Amino acid sequence: MTELATAPARGRWKLWLTTLLVFAVTGAAIFAPILRKRMERAAQLQQQSEEQARRELIQPVPMNPSDPRVKAELFWLSDADSSMLAPVVVELPLSSDPVLRSKQVLNTLLAGPVDVELRTLPPDAVLLAFYILADGTAIADFSEALATSIPSGIQSEQLAVDSMTHTLEANVPQVKRLKILIHGQEVETLAGHVDLTETFAVNADAGPSPATGPAAGKTGAFLVQPLTLSFSPVKLTGR
Repeated sequence: MTELATAPARGRWKLWLTTLLVFAVTGAAIFAPILRKRMERAAQLQQQSEEQARRELIQPVPMNPSDPRVKAELFWLSDADSSMLAPVVVELPLSSDPVLRSKQVLNTLLAGPVDVELRTLPPDAVLLAFYILADGTAIADFSEALATSIPSGIQSEQLAVDSMTHTLEANVPQVKRLKILIHGQEVETLAGHVDLTETFAVNADAGPSPATGPAAGKTGAFLVQPLTLSFSPVKLTGR
């Protein structure tokens, strides 16, 4: 009699356990993706916070309103031909100090034009340091994003370098050559094509740096011939 009485109870316990198990599995199936998304979002926010902190530590040189406003020429892609550069005339308060002036124009170049499709440098690249040697060789140290975020290819890499050298040539006559470092280190190429082991001529009359002249068999500091540039100035306008 007792065994007959406990049989229904055992059946009810099995039903309850099965029901609880079903609810647990269903709940896990529903909430696991939500929890995963929240964890991914938290990781993304942490990464953004770290990136923001890094950028706050490396603040670009601010424009001083008291500096005289000059018409600077910044070289971005031509809207008529994306394989060429064209100078854009921008009125900026620029320092008379060549190092500060170089930082200002390069940071403006990094910020990009109004039309983002005409930019030549990655938007997440940062100018970490800049100084000029006694012989006129400028050393520009960029974050790794300059090499990792730029599209790999002869044309895009050379346009990036050309945009910097021509911008410096147009605005900072004291700079004769440009040496590009990535995170304080010399690297062989920008993103696989343009040679970064040599200096790039900025002033047309400047020869190779005595310490880092072009290696045998190379044309200047490039592995390819320079692209033809457009020199028709245009005004910076919204699009």
